[in-house]
Amino acid sequence: MSTLTAKKSIRPVARSAGRPAPELIFGDLWEYDPAPETADPKLKARYDLFIGGQFVPAASGKYFDSINPANEAKLAEIAHGGPADVDAAYAAAKQAYDNVWGKMPGKERAKYIYRIARLLQDRAREFAVAETMDGGKPIKESRDFDIPMAAAHFFYHAGWADKLDYVAPGRKVAPLGVVGQVIPWNFPLLMMAWKLAPALAMGNTVVIKPAETTSVTALKLAEIFQDAGLPAGVVNIVTGFGDTGAAIMNHPTAAKVAFTGSTEVGKIIMRSLAGTDKKMTMELGGKAANIVFDDAPLDQAVEGIVNGIFFNQGHVCCAGSRLLVQETVAAEVLAKLKNRIKVLRVGDPLDKNTDIGAINSPEQLATITRLVAAGVKEGATMFQPAGKLPTKGYYFRPTVFSGVSMSHRIAREEIFGPVLSVLTFRTVEEAVEKANNTAYGLSAGVWTDKGSRILKMSTELKAGVVWANTYNKFDPTSPFGGYKESGFGREGGRQGLLDYCKLV
Repeated sequence: MSTLTAKKSIRPVARSAGRPAPELIFGDLWEYDPAPETADPKLKARYDLFIGGQFVPAASGKYFDSINPANEAKLAEIAHGGPADVDAAYAAAKQAYDNVWGKMPGKERAKYIYRIARLLQDRAREFAVAETMDGGKPIKESRDFDIPMAAAHFFYHAGWADKLDYVAPGRKVAPLGVVGQVIPWNFPLLMMAWKLAPALAMGNTVVIKPAETTSVTALKLAEIFQDAGLPAGVVNIVTGFGDTGAAIMNHPTAAKVAFTGSTEVGKIIMRSLAGTDKKMTMELGGKAANIVFDDAPLDQAVEGIVNGIFFNQGHVCCAGSRLLVQETVAAEVLAKLKNRIKVLRVGDPLDKNTDIGAINSPEQLATITRLVAAGVKEGATMFQPAGKLPTKGYYFRPTVFSGVSMSHRIAREEIFGPVLSVLTFRTVEEAVEKANNTAYGLSAGVWTDKGSRILKMSTELKAGVVWANTYNKFDPTSPFGGYKESGFGREGGRQGLLDYCKLV
C-alpha cells in the first residue's frame, strides 16, 4: 500500500475559541509513495486489421503509431485501413450474416457473447493496463469501471439473445443485417462493448472502427473473439482515420450505422446519409448541467461534482461541465469544491494514487487550453490548484471558473476536459431555464433533499439522462442517449435493442 509522507513539518496554528480552523495547505508538502500497476498489458509491436476472423494487413501496407499520452512513448503500430479494406470487411460481415450468424438461434448466439464476457473478465488486469496506456485515464478507473462495465454489457446482452420476442411486446423482431459503427477515444473498450453487444445479441454482424488514438484495446478484444470461437466475419475491425470512418458510414451494405463522437462529425454523417434508408443512432456532444439546491447534502454534492467533471479527465460526453448552484449556498459550495480539488492528484495514469491522468492527445490539449484562455479573456475567475505536472506527456490541471454567465464560451461550448463552469440561480424555474439553455441535451444532475423536486426537475430538464443525488452512474440495463444536438436513439436496455432490429 502507498503511504503518505511529509517532506516538511507543519507548525500548528493556535486559534482562539470561535475562530475557524486554519486552512490546510497541501501543495508540495505531501507526496504519495508511487503505487504503479505492474500487470503486463501484453502488447504487440504491430496490429493489423481484423477481417473475416483473421488479422490481415491493410491493402495500402501503411501503419500509424499509437502513442501513450502519459509519456509520449510509442505503444504500437496500427494498420491504416482504406476503402478496399472496408469493402472486404463488409463482404465478410455480409457472408457471416447470411450463412451463420443471422440464422443462428438466439440461445446459441448467447453462448458466444457470454464467452466473450468471461474471457474479458479473465484478462481484466491486462486490459485495464492496456486501456490506461492507450488512452491516458487513471488505472483505477480502467480497473474499476471500464473493464467491469464492458464485461457487464456483454453479460447483459447475452441474456437478451434468447428472449428477443419480448423486446417489442406484441410484435416480432428481426435483425437488420450488417451494421457499421464508429466509436470515440474516451472509453475505447467500453464503447466497443456498448456498440457490439446489442448488435450481436439481435443477430446482426458488424464492421467497426475505433478511434485512431485508441485502437489497441479494440484489437486486443479481437484476440478474445478468436479465443471465444466467434464465427469468422461476425465482427470486423478496420482501423484508420476520419476517411476510414466515412467509408464505413457511407457503405451501401450497411443497414444501420451507429456513431459516438462530436456533434460536428455527427452532422456530417447525417447529411451524407440523408435520403437513404439506413437506420442511425447518434450519441454526440453534451454540456450537462449539474444542479445543486440549498437543501442538498453539500459534502456529498461536492463529491458528485468532482466525479461529474474530473472523471476520465473530463473526457466524458455527459460530463457535468456546468455547475448550477443556488445563490444561498454558492459561496459555501465553491469553497468546499476548491478545497476538494486541491488534493486531486494529477500525474502518471498507471499510478494507483492518480486521480486525473493524461489528456488523450496534443490536439485535445490544445483545444482545452484555447477554451480556458477564452474563459479568462471573457472575464470569468479561474481557479487551479498548485502542484507540479509531469514534464513528459499531455496534462492539464483541474480548473474551476466562477463568475460565469451563459454568454461565456466556456458555458456554451463542449470543452471535453477537466474544466468546470460555475453559475448561480435563485429559483427552480431559473435553474430549469439555465440548464435547458444549451444546444445539447444528453444528461443532467440534480442535488436536493426533496423527492418532489427531483421528479419535477426530471420531467422539465431536456436531457436524456437525469441523475438524482449522484452523477456518472451507468448500467447496461438502462437506456442512454440524448436530445437536440446530443443525438438520437438509445443504447443499453430494451430500448437500445430496438434500435438494432426491425419489426416484422
